[in-house]
Amino acid sequence: MALQPWAAFLSVVVSTVLFLITVCRRGHGARRYNLPPGPRQWPVIGNLNLIGRLPHRSIRNLSSQYGPLMTLRFGSFPVVVGSSVHAAKFFLKTHDLAFLDRPMMASGRYTFYNSSDMLWAPYGSYWRQARRLWQVKLLSTRRIKEMRHVREEELRVMLCNLSMASSDGRVVNLRDCLLMLSLSVMSRMVLGKKYVVEGPGGSSPTTPEEFRWMVEELIFLNTALNIRDMIPWLDWLDLQGYVKRMKQLHAMFDKFLDHVVDEHDKRRRREGDNFVAADMVDHLLQLADGPNLEVPIDRNGVKGFTLDLVAAGMDTTAITIEWAMSELLRKPDALARATEELDSIVGRERLVTEEDIPNLSYLEAVVKEAMRLHPFAPLLAPRMAREDTSLNGYDIPSGTRVFVNVWAIARDTSLWGHTADEFRPERFLGSSVDVKGNNFQLLPFGSGRRMCPGINLGLKMVQVTLANLLHAFAWRLPNGLTTEGLSMEECSGISIPRKVQLEVVPRAKLPDRLLYD
Repeated sequence: MALQPWAAFLSVVVSTVLFLITVCRRGHGARRYNLPPGPRQWPVIGNLNLIGRLPHRSIRNLSSQYGPLMTLRFGSFPVVVGSSVHAAKFFLKTHDLAFLDRPMMASGRYTFYNSSDMLWAPYGSYWRQARRLWQVKLLSTRRIKEMRHVREEELRVMLCNLSMASSDGRVVNLRDCLLMLSLSVMSRMVLGKKYVVEGPGGSSPTTPEEFRWMVEELIFLNTALNIRDMIPWLDWLDLQGYVKRMKQLHAMFDKFLDHVVDEHDKRRRREGDNFVAADMVDHLLQLADGPNLEVPIDRNGVKGFTLDLVAAGMDTTAITIEWAMSELLRKPDALARATEELDSIVGRERLVTEEDIPNLSYLEAVVKEAMRLHPFAPLLAPRMAREDTSLNGYDIPSGTRVFVNVWAIARDTSLWGHTADEFRPERFLGSSVDVKGNNFQLLPFGSGRRMCPGINLGLKMVQVTLANLLHAFAWRLPNGLTTEGLSMEECSGISIPRKVQLEVVPRAKLPDRLLYD
């Protein structure tokens, strides 16, 4: 029977009092740490009252007052935030072994099979084995090259659709186009076929619309600030309803992934010794059956890794390209320079290929600048200290949750000058700074052993897709909208897509035979 409102309130009050008494008792006689400076902490909520709808901005504002190494408290848990190159290098490289663990989060528990995936798996033999398998087997240079035809075919589909919109003078929602491209590519590369389009004789347990919604819901629930993760003794209340949504989503995904795995198992049994792995699920199942695993990978592990691969390759690419196009539309000189480079290097008789990218220095600068100003995860996924450490004379106790504010670092005027908040790709021309985790002033994919394992695939997708959008079409905003009026607001949460999706009108520049082939 549901609790009456007064009974629920009384229960919360009693729980709060008992919690505070427990904390006080635990603190009596405990070691006193010299923690980094930070704002005053309130009972129960800690500093959650200071975190607005855009946490990376709220935390940067606090860091400007308390310093680039700052102590906060999110509900029941101590937090340390690094907002400088020095702090990022300490957490991600110099002492990364001490910060390789992940806190147990509701999203990992309820959507990723009790953290059986790469993102949320705690540090240990299972995660180390998974990381090695991803690097050597799933996302190796050879494997990515083998799947190149998938990326090229799906890119042509998108360009063809945009060309039809161009001939009609239609307004297109660019994020929708990019999400469909990313989802089609990842669906084929990971699952073996497109689950995002209707087809004759299809046996998928979900519709294309449901599949896309499931992936978008997965990304949202894994990047939302969940009160349960910060005040776990209020878990039973599920104040935001996120855990309920996670459980519902898990049931849908589990049904879908069981179908996918069963299909792949049937083909393996049917083909026997003649079986050849055709996609990443095939490879995952082969790895799971391998005799040399240190830790067994069960069926849930295969499904957890599959979710990682599908989700990670979808929103990151679409959001980065949408921001890059938005910035270029607001900077006509930069847009003209990028298209002139493409005309000069590639010409008007073919599309841009992956081999062209090293020769397109300005395009690469545009991508770096877009990732600097708009990293997909402005606060890198939380880590947890595995042991007591110290930095700059301050203690970081074991169990502390650690965030690196890469968004704040990328807009630090001491690193980027007085134009740090402006879109200026020229700053990367002739620069050795890259986005691969080697330069700690620019970390859109993170760094160290916990950095994004799909960085090479993600970069190829962003660079080639953006290059072909700029090469194949001229772009303008819909009638009545000026570049000065183009909103650049961010969505609330830990990831930062555009709050208002970008709508544009394409005009084809290349011959029809290239776009309709």
